[in-house]
Order: sequence, then C-alpha cells, then structure tokens
Amino acid sequence: MTSKSDTAVNSHEDSSAPVQRLAACVEYDGARYHGWQSLKSGLPTIQAEVEKALSIVADHPVSVVCAGRTDAGVHGSNQIIHFDTPSIRPMRGWCFGGNTKLPDSIALRWVKPVDPEFHARFSAQWRRYRYVIYNGPIRPAHLAKGVTWNHRPLDVSRMQQAAKYLEGQHDFTSYRAVQCQAKNPVRHIMHLNVNRYGEMIVIDVKANAFLHHMIRNIAGVLMTIGCGKREPVWAKEVLDARDRAKGGVTAPPWGLYFAQVGYPEQFELPELMPGPMFISPLLDTPGN
Repeated sequence: MTSKSDTAVNSHEDSSAPVQRLAACVEYDGARYHGWQSLKSGLPTIQAEVEKALSIVADHPVSVVCAGRTDAGVHGSNQIIHFDTPSIRPMRGWCFGGNTKLPDSIALRWVKPVDPEFHARFSAQWRRYRYVIYNGPIRPAHLAKGVTWNHRPLDVSRMQQAAKYLEGQHDFTSYRAVQCQAKNPVRHIMHLNVNRYGEMIVIDVKANAFLHHMIRNIAGVLMTIGCGKREPVWAKEVLDARDRAKGGVTAPPWGLYFAQVGYPEQFELPELMPGPMFISPLLDTPGN
C-alpha cells in the first residue's frame, strides 16, 4: 500500500511539479566526437551523450543549452550548460548519477540550481580558450589528440609580439571560417598570451565571444610567425585585410580547449581552474 509520504517523495514524476533550472559544468575529450551540437545524422556528439545521460537520471527527456559550441575534435575543460527539469534529485545524484551514464571521455564536474534567469549562452560575459602545442622534433605518443604537434622550433617571443596586434576590439573577418554564420565579425579580445612551459606552448585567449575557427586561424598565423616564415606584423596585416584568403592555414583542432566562461557574480557558479588538467598546474599558479 502506498502512503501519502511515498507519494510526496515521488512527486517529481508529477507533470504538474514546478520546473527548476540547473546549471552544470562539463569536461570532455572531443577527439572521437563530431563536435558539441547534436546532429540529425546520429553521429556521436557531446550534447547527445550529455542529454542521454541526464534524461536517464531525470526520468524524462532533457535538452541542454551550452555556453559555446565546439567543433569536431575540440575539447572542453569548463563547458557550462543549463537545463530545466521538474525532477527532484540531490545535486550529488545529478552529478554522480549522470557520470555513471556517460562515457569515460565526458564528465560532469558539478551541478547546481540557478536562478531561472540564468542562461548558459546569453548570460556569459566572456569566454576563454587555450590552444596547447607540443613543440618537439618527435611526435608525442601520449596526448596525441590532446595537443597539436609542431616539429619546427617556435620562437614564443615572436608569437607574443604578433598576438598583441590582435588584442582589443577588431573586425576578425580574416580570422574566421568562410562558412561562419555570425552576422557581425567584430569581437573584443581581452587578452591573448603565448607562453612556453618546456616543450609545451600555450596560447591563452579570452574574449567576449568567438567566431567559427577564429582561434584555430589565430593559432595558424602565430605558428607561421613563430617558425620564422613571417614577421610578427603579419598578424596585423592579415587582420587589416578583412579577407579570409589572406589568413593562412587553419591549425588542427586537437590542441584546442574550451577553458572557462565568465558570468555575473549574482549566479554564484563554482570557480574551477581553466584547464586542461594536465597543463593547468603550470599556468594557474601565482605569477602566471
């Protein structure tokens, strides 16, 4: 016999239950996925796997919204999502329950309730990516799809000099993909830093938003300059041309990480190191 208390406990199954908005942080290795966004073709994507796992925990279909969609092969350290649900679960249940249903290449780092006004994409004030280059003569076996390998010696001082031309607000037409659908090519880069840590070089870029392939095109230009094929001022010449055909080679996706998103303090989201995990202890110590 079902008691009234049992009915109350199972009230999340009642379609009339109030809907709450939850935010979550997703970490993923994008090497085997065809990007973030779900595809009608059924090819594997991060979004499809996350929605499938959360739908099992929620016991109803769940749709998620992300802070920034990533392309095929691109990784995520702190991708932020939100979803709505009438289901009542402990936050630990959402996180650990979701992770038991996710493949090893995807993990929820935290889940928490947020104000209904919170929106993973539209509430974001800035986004941050990191592009990790392994700069050595022999290709690496470890992290083969976690870094981009460049065998040519790269001069980081030249790359940093070139990067400074791109900071600030500019028309980044030359640095976006031809198929980019953004109506406005103007973006504001808050910082664009290039640093070496042994054989690792990290391009760290923070902006209000990004265009399709924008960071990979910037990385391609900076590596061309770093190996001595072009002078640092070429980065500005490409920018001023406002012509993608002048922009050089698009760098591979393997070293690119969606690292961090900034939101107003009122939403009280947890703060984690930007990542990726294997490089963040070097980058995120005091003084770096």
